[in-house]
Amino acid sequence: MISAVPLTHVSAEDAAAWHAVVAASLADDLPEEPRPTFEQVHAQLTVAGRDNRRLLWHATATDGTVVGVAGLRLFTSPGQKHLAELELHVTPDQRRSGVGSHLLATAVEAAQAEQRRSLIADVAGGGPADAFCAARGFRRVLAVDHLLLDLPLADDAAAGAEHPGYELAGWTGTVPDDLAEAFAAAKNSMNDMPTGDMDYGSQTWTADRVRAMAEVLADRGDVLLTTAALRKGEMAGYTEIVIRAGEARRALQYDTVVVPAHRGHGLGLWVKAEMVRRLRAEHPGIVEIETDNAQDNSHMLAVNRQLGFRVHRSSHKYQLDLPTT
Repeated sequence: MISAVPLTHVSAEDAAAWHAVVAASLADDLPEEPRPTFEQVHAQLTVAGRDNRRLLWHATATDGTVVGVAGLRLFTSPGQKHLAELELHVTPDQRRSGVGSHLLATAVEAAQAEQRRSLIADVAGGGPADAFCAARGFRRVLAVDHLLLDLPLADDAAAGAEHPGYELAGWTGTVPDDLAEAFAAAKNSMNDMPTGDMDYGSQTWTADRVRAMAEVLADRGDVLLTTAALRKGEMAGYTEIVIRAGEARRALQYDTVVVPAHRGHGLGLWVKAEMVRRLRAEHPGIVEIETDNAQDNSHMLAVNRQLGFRVHRSSHKYQLDLPTT
């Protein structure tokens, strides 16, 4: 018998069990990818988000062994209160034994109780989770390419290009107060990013919300780097990089945005090339950046290829449409 045990308070022991399941699952599904550290998993489970809340479960066998985990991220900001995001892992030796199905049923029931109409999940392309989702009524709504940039080989020449009327700015952590409103306005341009057939909704960014997002990352021990292009007090575009706590090799690309009125001037390539230079100077131990792009986002894929990014794997986003009352 498998039991789905809710985690209302995550102890170090709970986090260690969660980490063990995730590490085993990812080692089987993505053997060439680095596994998250215990510290990263512990922070993910225990640091509260500012625009979402999480429900967590362990799947335990009769002897108390944790053989699976599930997390449900419930979005709370206006424009996304209909949405929940699922994370689910089962140890390879317990797959096809009903553990994943039991956890999924538990998460679906909770999502319906929270009046969510859409449940989304991100899975490795071509792996067992593809078949799992397809067999349980999920629709594939977006295909994504994951790319890697080898920093020593990256072409950062575009950082030195002239962009009359524009200037570069950069900061670490929370946005400076004098740029907070402009940064929030630029972030709202993310609402036109490609989302395929996903019922993603929309986000509204304010100065307080961008500060709160930075606080969450700081509470996790992560380093947030931002480089922006400015014009007459307006933020025309920006790019963000996160280095997770304890990470010694790989940085993660977060948003890269060019505001619609400023597109067509090469600003996306400019800020990303400048970020490459920043990483080399400020974090020489980081040797690669991982990013992901929707496969139909041809413009950003072209920018990334020019910098030297290469595709190294794919993933799929699935959506389960939930009945609502």
